[in-house]
Amino acid sequence: MLTTLGLDAEAEVVYRAMLRRPMDGVAALGAACALPEDRVRAALDELSTLSLVRPSHADAGALRAVSPDVGMEMLMVRQQAEIAAQQQRLAESRAAAAQLIAEYADLRPGTAHPGVEQLLGLDEIRDRLARLTREVREEVMSLAPGGGQSPANLAAARPLDEELLGRGVRMRTIYLSSVRNDRPTVEYADWLAARGGRVRTVPTLPTRMIIVDRATAVIPVSSHDTAAGAVVLTGQGTLSALTALFESLWESAEPMGAATGAGASSDALSPQLEAVLRFLAEGHTDDAIAKRLGVSPRTSRRLANDLMERLGARSRFEAGVRAVQRGWLPMPA
Repeated sequence: MLTTLGLDAEAEVVYRAMLRRPMDGVAALGAACALPEDRVRAALDELSTLSLVRPSHADAGALRAVSPDVGMEMLMVRQQAEIAAQQQRLAESRAAAAQLIAEYADLRPGTAHPGVEQLLGLDEIRDRLARLTREVREEVMSLAPGGGQSPANLAAARPLDEELLGRGVRMRTIYLSSVRNDRPTVEYADWLAARGGRVRTVPTLPTRMIIVDRATAVIPVSSHDTAAGAVVLTGQGTLSALTALFESLWESAEPMGAATGAGASSDALSPQLEAVLRFLAEGHTDDAIAKRLGVSPRTSRRLANDLMERLGARSRFEAGVRAVQRGWLPMPA
């Protein structure tokens, strides 16, 4: 019955027996469950991994089952973390597919690929983007990871952005949530919004990307060195997947400068802190969280410590359990 929560049938039988017979050892549990001792021990190993049993305080070396209300909640938190991780992997896989196309094109520079144009070096990238910008008719969608933008880059972008918006081109850009602490980027977002552009933020982004008129996408070959090269993708299937990726990120993103609603709880978390909490529940390290959020490891550690202190949690997994109790993480359906 609990297999949907990640507990196999024998482990469930042993867990139920431990709840009914808390003082039984391995041999007695085996007799009660009609299982040999080696399978009882395997079930206990699984229950320990899932935090459904704990060492006994009264009987050294013995294990005791945690109460069902705590145990089931912990199983559901774990499952929720797995679902969230799967959704994140799905979003990232769409970008990874395009990244693979870019890398393959870079490995085979002399080979023509339908729907793929290779750009080598920063000059070629800028020239191609300038041409695309002149030709755009309806919409430009951009993913901009990497944190706050430099004042020089933002200043250089303003004349072109103003020209596009003046022509009635729709502009939507998604930055990392960390840019909200960067004054030049915030000022640029306010400037853009005043002219009809739209800017939102999310805690993590899979790759840098520009989509023009839903017909052409430009993606760097390397996410670590965006000036080294890029590919221009025009294949219908690829563009459909990349557009779907952008739209899914846009729907979950937070508008820049949006005021908190009057009914919002003062105890609620920002999208960035929600992402930190989700990554903690999934077991990510501080360095991995920092890389995903586009912040320093020191900031990542501070955010994690603040969350655990607010939750009164002693471990990261316990933080996930307490977050469900507070409503900071959703319960599975």
